[in-house]
Amino acid sequence: MEPQKLAETRRVDEEKWVYDSSVDHKGRVPLRAQTGIWKASLFIISIEFSERLSYFGLATSLIIYLTKVIHQDLKTAAKTVNYWSGVTTLMPLFGGFVADACLGRFSTVLVSSIIYLLGLILLTMSQFVPSLKACEDSMCHEARKAHEMVFFLAIYLISIGTGGHKPSLESFGADQFDDDHCEERKKKMSFFNWWNFGLCSGLLLGVTLIVYAQDHMSWGAADVILTVIMALSLAIFIIGRPFYRYRAPSGSPFTPMLQVLVAAIRKRNLPSPSNPAELYQVSMMDHGRPLCHTKKLKFLDKAAILEGTENSTEKQSPWRLATVTKVEEMKLILNVIPIWLATLPFGICVAQAPTFFIKQGTTLNRKIGAGFEIPPASIYSLAAIGMIISVTIYEKILVPTLRKITGNERGIKILQRIGIGMVLSIATMIVAAMIERKRLSVADKDPVNGSLSMSVLWLAPQFLIVGIGDGFTIVGLQEYFYDQVPDSMRSLGIAFYLSVLGAANFLSSLLITVVDNVTEKYGKTWFGKDLNSSRLDNFYWLLAFMAAANFFVYVFLARRYSYKPVQRNVVVAACPNHNGKNNNNDQGDSMA
Repeated sequence: MEPQKLAETRRVDEEKWVYDSSVDHKGRVPLRAQTGIWKASLFIISIEFSERLSYFGLATSLIIYLTKVIHQDLKTAAKTVNYWSGVTTLMPLFGGFVADACLGRFSTVLVSSIIYLLGLILLTMSQFVPSLKACEDSMCHEARKAHEMVFFLAIYLISIGTGGHKPSLESFGADQFDDDHCEERKKKMSFFNWWNFGLCSGLLLGVTLIVYAQDHMSWGAADVILTVIMALSLAIFIIGRPFYRYRAPSGSPFTPMLQVLVAAIRKRNLPSPSNPAELYQVSMMDHGRPLCHTKKLKFLDKAAILEGTENSTEKQSPWRLATVTKVEEMKLILNVIPIWLATLPFGICVAQAPTFFIKQGTTLNRKIGAGFEIPPASIYSLAAIGMIISVTIYEKILVPTLRKITGNERGIKILQRIGIGMVLSIATMIVAAMIERKRLSVADKDPVNGSLSMSVLWLAPQFLIVGIGDGFTIVGLQEYFYDQVPDSMRSLGIAFYLSVLGAANFLSSLLITVVDNVTEKYGKTWFGKDLNSSRLDNFYWLLAFMAAANFFVYVFLARRYSYKPVQRNVVVAACPNHNGKNNNNDQGDSMA
């Protein structure tokens, strides 16, 4: 009975306190009932809501601002938007590294939010300070250099702020849930869905209320609103400080991986051990979450081979001997690279929504009812609505149903969820191509009015499908890159997901340049000075073909993928699935 009482005492203690290497705001072991989970996450989601409100309020109108105020042509404006979006979504790689290695996630969010706020303040000044304002004369054909310089400085300050904000905030929110606690782990799976619900709610208001203010009041009035909301949300985030669970930065996450590589090379001539138990590993007391040995990339296993029979592991340099966990962490990074590459075509498809899709809306009849006219950028709200619907149905209906059918805690595996969204991105490009072909035929029949006789609601299907697809792929990518990288790299993991979109924006600009040169050389360019002289329908068909071909590559990779082999130190009894089996991990994947 004594061991049973001891086990019960330990279980009660672990239910009261959180032993996952996190601390509270005073540096103590956190109390489970007073910190973390939803009481902390709501503060974190609130600042994400305001950041996305600002970002999409600016991003979706950027191509319109560049063409109408800065006076760039369509092709140049599209490239400018893609470059800015690319920088904004690649900067998180730097911000994630700083958060994981140096400042910690909370401090990185705080600093980057201040930088973001400074960018919004500067953007507001460019609309109200007389010497910085844009040229308002109807005869102007180019913007004032001072305004252009301050405007781009402001939006790239926002890029830098986003670079630290996005990866740190989302990973900080996920850190509020204990992976080794059954109920908290389930709530963590829901966190990514509700995180994106909040994100989309901010997006929805950004592309409706903010864009309406830009269109019917002034650009400056919209900037003032965004600045005030961001300042208030930053204050709310700071108020939630006592409820958060914090993780200390662990130094450069790349050093241990380099040590594994060097140790494996130095011991390349040693025979691989037949029994994985012979490899060097530490106990759970010495390491937060040890990883199990896997059979892939066996060359790296040599880094964990013990040399000699004496007990000298403490004396050996980490550049000569690595633990199995460190080796497996190196394998994790190498395993996610092919998935990262395979999702780039999806990102290229998504990149068309805030550029060409919105520009299409400016050529259509946007009047609704007696006299209300939808601002062009507000059409993007349909994508947000699609994503909100998708995430809600997935969380409330699909996951509970699929848990009963598959016995998997997630309902379906992460890569399957991503794959569904990739199929929908192909459908988006096909629908967009057909609607653009219809728009061009209407414009050809009426050279005077162009396609103004065609309702903007023709664009609804492509925006809705984009949003529904994002509810699968975007949320899936967030969860995948957070979960499948080493625990010490989770901010960088979120940055990897964002870098998919960033790299895709640059690739989209490159593709536009290549297609423009090729089509101009062998006939008429697909990208004219305006939409009616362009052939975006052909460009959309090209993207659909590329995405479809890539999907087969993705399926090949997904079917052979092995998920993170974590040794769980479960605080409470393992969660039984609805089939009566314990199934806490995704072990392998299949798109079938």
